[in-house]
Amino acid sequence: MTSRAETEYRYEKLTWPEINDAIDLGKVCIVPCGAVEQHGPHLPLDVDLICPGGIARGAGMAIPDKLLVLPIVAYGYTGHVMDFPGTINNDFEHFMHHVLDITKSLAYHGFKKILLLNGHGSNMPNLDLVARRTNLETDAECICCAWWQLLSVDKEFMPRWRQSKFPGGCSHACELETSLYLYLDGDNVRKDQIKSGTVSFNNEDNPFMWVDLFAAGPATVVSWTSSYSETGVLGDAELATPEKGRQAYEEAVKQLVRFVIWWKDRPKDQRRDRHRRPPTMPIPWGQRPLDPSK
Repeated sequence: MTSRAETEYRYEKLTWPEINDAIDLGKVCIVPCGAVEQHGPHLPLDVDLICPGGIARGAGMAIPDKLLVLPIVAYGYTGHVMDFPGTINNDFEHFMHHVLDITKSLAYHGFKKILLLNGHGSNMPNLDLVARRTNLETDAECICCAWWQLLSVDKEFMPRWRQSKFPGGCSHACELETSLYLYLDGDNVRKDQIKSGTVSFNNEDNPFMWVDLFAAGPATVVSWTSSYSETGVLGDAELATPEKGRQAYEEAVKQLVRFVIWWKDRPKDQRRDRHRRPPTMPIPWGQRPLDPSK
């Protein structure tokens, strides 16, 4: 008899016996992570939920036998955007501990491959640290990846897709985010309010300080969004179309599926102790011992 775990990609729709089946299948767990924050006058506050959540579900529907998609982590680190009404900030330490509790719970139950699929740029350093700590403090492997990074796997996709200027045209509520939202939930876009916006310091002809979703200058100030944006729109939103959104969605889902298939059964790299003499005390910050029996 086929277990429901083989055909169900939604983590929360399984029962606890079916979770045991999913663990036996070696399923990869995807934890979408987003934020509730302003995205200009034309996009709702849930952009960073709709985008990674939609892509994760797309991959889940494509290969339900290989992955589980968890409910989204809805509140991220957004303190720098609090000058714009509606934004909800989650203290960075609370955020990291919250996601780390999720990854550690998954590892405890027996899931050994965990992907944090991010939808909010300022979550990245925090999620990177969560992934690192998960790798050091559990026996699972954890990776952090932003959904837009999946569009750079095929080196020809973005050059052929993107029409906006670089840097800055794809930054926030921009050509990319607006296009994807138009495709995933177009009825909730205030289409009469779509207007491009700029990052003020991107226009200073400075090779050191500039920002884009796909890169940043080597010495870029990250401060209050209201200090460099009038509307909260950072990029060429007027270039967005639902068709571009469809293309971005399909490319991101395709590459996410490729990665999960490749990573699912890849043997874990093994840690080796290089000390001449075994340490006489445990590492003091919660690391798992080299010998799990200790």
